[in-house]
Amino acid sequence: MKGAKLASTLAGIVLMLAAPAVAQQSSTQRLGLKLSGDQPIQIESDRLDVNEQEAKAVFAGNVSVVQGQTMMKAGKMTVFYVKQADAKTPSTSSNIERLEVDGKVYLKSETQVATGDRGTFDMKTEVLTLSGDKVVLSEGPNVLTGCKLTVQMKTGEAKFEACGGRIKTLLTPGSQSQ
Repeated sequence: MKGAKLASTLAGIVLMLAAPAVAQQSSTQRLGLKLSGDQPIQIESDRLDVNEQEAKAVFAGNVSVVQGQTMMKAGKMTVFYVKQADAKTPSTSSNIERLEVDGKVYLKSETQVATGDRGTFDMKTEVLTLSGDKVVLSEGPNVLTGCKLTVQMKTGEAKFEACGGRIKTLLTPGSQSQ
């Protein structure tokens, strides 16, 4: 397992929240994770607060986002929209500026899982960050542990940072062939 492959899946999971913005075609390939524009995105939460003045929507309490086999869970997800000059013009998913998730963030694709305390995705710079006291990326028995993961979506570069100590990596021989 390569850290960049696992990081790219994490980035793709967060991108699924903005899939309508990047899925003008029937599907979009982002660093190994296929986002299908024809698959619905289901968002559930205990509460939804929309503030048009601040151009944001806050999903709070047991937030669950599912698209196909990709899932994200968090305590809270805030969607920040580009402020419209004309207040009568409705915001759409293509106007998303950034996403923020926090409160025990759990991201899962078909074979990979990532956890952390909070995450952000900036639509303009295409930078994804997952951080916390312990950020864990896993694919089967292979595990990476640190405190901060930053992925540059345009280049595919991923940077994993330690918690004042060292990055921990557990790779199981032969696990990729299974």
